[in-house]
Amino acid sequence: MGRRVYTFDADLELKDAGAVTSSAAAQVDGAAKILDMGAARFDGLVVINVTAIDIATNDEVYDIVVQGSNSATFASGIENLAQINLGATEVRDGGAQDSTVGIYELPCTNEAADTVYRYIRLYTKVGAAGSSINYTAFLSTQAGR
Repeated sequence: MGRRVYTFDADLELKDAGAVTSSAAAQVDGAAKILDMGAARFDGLVVINVTAIDIATNDEVYDIVVQGSNSATFASGIENLAQINLGATEVRDGGAQDSTVGIYELPCTNEAADTVYRYIRLYTKVGAAGSSINYTAFLSTQAGR
C-alpha cells in the first residue's frame, strides 16, 4: 500500500516536535495549543507522526488523547473525545504489540453524548517515570483517505 497524503494546514497543528516526558497538554511553539472548532459538530483525523518512542524497560505507556471543552482555556468541562494507546506490550491495553515510530491515524469528532465541544486540544499521558515520546500531530480531514 502506498504512502497516504494528508491535508495539512499550519493553523490545525496540534503539537510540534519535542520530547514529552511527563503528562501535559500538547504545545506548538512553546505554548498550549487549543483549536476553536466552532459551534457545530466536525469529524476529523488527527495525524500523529511518532519519531521516537522509549520502550526499553517494558513499563512505558503513552496515551495521546483528543480532549474537548466549551472553555477556551480548558479551565472546566473537559471531555476525552478520542484516544490512542502506545508503548510496550507489557503495559499496553489488551497486550497490544510494542509501538514503533511511524504515522498513526486517530479519527475524532468534537461531539460526545449529544454535546458539541467547541474547543479541542491534545493531551499526552505518560505512564512511567523516565519515559519519553517525541511526535508531531495535526488535524486533517477524513475525506479522500
